[in-house]
Amino acid sequence: MKREAVTVVGLGPMGRAMADAFLDQGRRVTVWNRTAGKADDLVAAGAHRPADLRDALVASDLVLVSLRDQDAVTALLAPEVAALRDRVLVNLSSGTPDEARATAAWAAEHGVAYLQGGPRVPPSGIGLPESVTFYSGPKDVFESCRDDLAVLTGADYRGTDPGLAMVYYQLEEALLWMTMTGYLHAVAVAQANGISAGDLLPYATRTLASGGELLAFYAPRIDAGDHEGEFDSVGSAAAGIDHVVRTSRDAGVDAHVPEAVLQLFHRGAANGRANDSSTSLIDVLRTG
Repeated sequence: MKREAVTVVGLGPMGRAMADAFLDQGRRVTVWNRTAGKADDLVAAGAHRPADLRDALVASDLVLVSLRDQDAVTALLAPEVAALRDRVLVNLSSGTPDEARATAAWAAEHGVAYLQGGPRVPPSGIGLPESVTFYSGPKDVFESCRDDLAVLTGADYRGTDPGLAMVYYQLEEALLWMTMTGYLHAVAVAQANGISAGDLLPYATRTLASGGELLAFYAPRIDAGDHEGEFDSVGSAAAGIDHVVRTSRDAGVDAHVPEAVLQLFHRGAANGRANDSSTSLIDVLRTG
């Protein structure tokens, strides 16, 4: 079901991109932000800006909110929650899975249909069909606004648990920033040895590109609980990481990142995993 009207609350970069995408599709778009001036160009493009939040919420039966975090969502909407009854609230604000579940419980307590979203793209990816957003919450709520959400990105529904969209979102954030930190560390060591980021680029690209093949090899073994270490034992990997730590120190580069990795491998070895695959460290991570 395609809705002709939609409300967007929160006009940071993501909220603005969402409002623009709906305007480009000819929808009636109502926008609201604490700092009203942030909506000036959207209003000039055809959006409606009511004087208060309540009027913005009742203007459409689909309300999308994009704020700093989950606490900001409930703090802003709580005084006007009655205006959300019989409407669908799609929350695209970040947070932890448990925080998303708490927001969903708050919405349910007040009779508000709730869907949690986790965009996999920056604001520049909004409006592109190849972009994807994770969603979770009641399946009927998702289906009721699937066509509307498709204006923003592709929609990847992850299940009825409202926290799942944030689980998937935060998993990708973890992979992104841990990988990026490893790259930055490598560049710092490279520069200390007279190697530029450009010089490193083809080798770094090749290494990262091989990651997909490694994951495809390991995923079924992990799911089967197979941590046989014929390819990459924890003990042998620890020796290699120790060389990374010492190379960093010799280059005068902060070694805290590889040292933390080395400590994890040492913990695994101390727990009897020295001859097992590095994938066995999942068990070490789970036990803290």
